[in-house]
Amino acid sequence: MVNVESRRAAAPAVVLAVTLGLAAACWAAAAWLMDGMDMGVATRPGSFGFFAAAWVTMMAAMMLPGAAPAVARRARLNGKVRAAPPFAGSYLAVWAIAGVVAYALDRPHGSLAAGTVVIAAGAYELTPVKRHFRRRCREEAGSGLGFGLCCAGSSIGLMAMLVALDMMSLFWMSVVAVLACAQKMLPAKAAIDVPLALALIGLGLVIVFAPSMIPGLTPPTM
Repeated sequence: MVNVESRRAAAPAVVLAVTLGLAAACWAAAAWLMDGMDMGVATRPGSFGFFAAAWVTMMAAMMLPGAAPAVARRARLNGKVRAAPPFAGSYLAVWAIAGVVAYALDRPHGSLAAGTVVIAAGAYELTPVKRHFRRRCREEAGSGLGFGLCCAGSSIGLMAMLVALDMMSLFWMSVVAVLACAQKMLPAKAAIDVPLALALIGLGLVIVFAPSMIPGLTPPTM
């Protein structure tokens, strides 16, 4: 009985460590997959097979750190480590489906379109819809699917920004990952969230009117 109880108590810590370790491995794999593909707004996603592998790896790298506490809670409530993989897998499945949508909608575009998407992403941060999904994303999750849908609703603007700017850029990938993780972990505060939204809108305006100020946004002309 003591061994059973100790295993139940250790399950969340084991799951947390494994989840974060997997995320770190996926960061390394994403850097390898994306090497040489960073061309700013001119970046093309490549074949669907390559894109699918890169996208799922990217989503695991970016989203698992913020989801790790929820995955660990699932293991704690169930008392078993094996409860974590289905939860995390269904969570990542939501992001995989989002990747299919991104691949279908992605078209050649310039800095004007990219800036417009960034402005829209900043505006979305100020909407009641964003606040609703962000709050739901921080609450106790009933399932990995439900958790993934709420977190996708919270981060959809940030992910659209990543796709518009350069989905194969480690820099933009890191920026979006930090913002998405922070919003999963921290409560909403107007003193932080409003300046962030305004900063994104400002970034979008710079991209529209002075794209040369953003390094790497457009490929060098020959």
